[in-house]
Amino acid sequence: MAKTSMVNRETKRTKLVKKHAVKRAELKKVISSQTASYEEKIEAATRLQKLPRDSSPARQTTRCALTGRPRGVYAKFGLGRNKLREATMRGDVPGLRKASW
Repeated sequence: MAKTSMVNRETKRTKLVKKHAVKRAELKKVISSQTASYEEKIEAATRLQKLPRDSSPARQTTRCALTGRPRGVYAKFGLGRNKLREATMRGDVPGLRKASW
């Protein structure tokens, strides 16, 4: 089980990403624009840097829905490898079973 503080930090990041998504997209659009002047691009880059770091989607990590484990998470199922294996053995995951050959 992951530390509660780490899981809470991740939920905080998710909220910040949603909160600043529109503003971030507008600023990035100005920065990558062909028609914007150099001064406008510099101003947009400065405003983008002033946004909270955790509002960047790149800082988010996937975590297991049950344990909060940050590594070995299957995005399709939202579970860590250990819990996915346990769920598969119980037959809780439709269409997934242990390989044997």
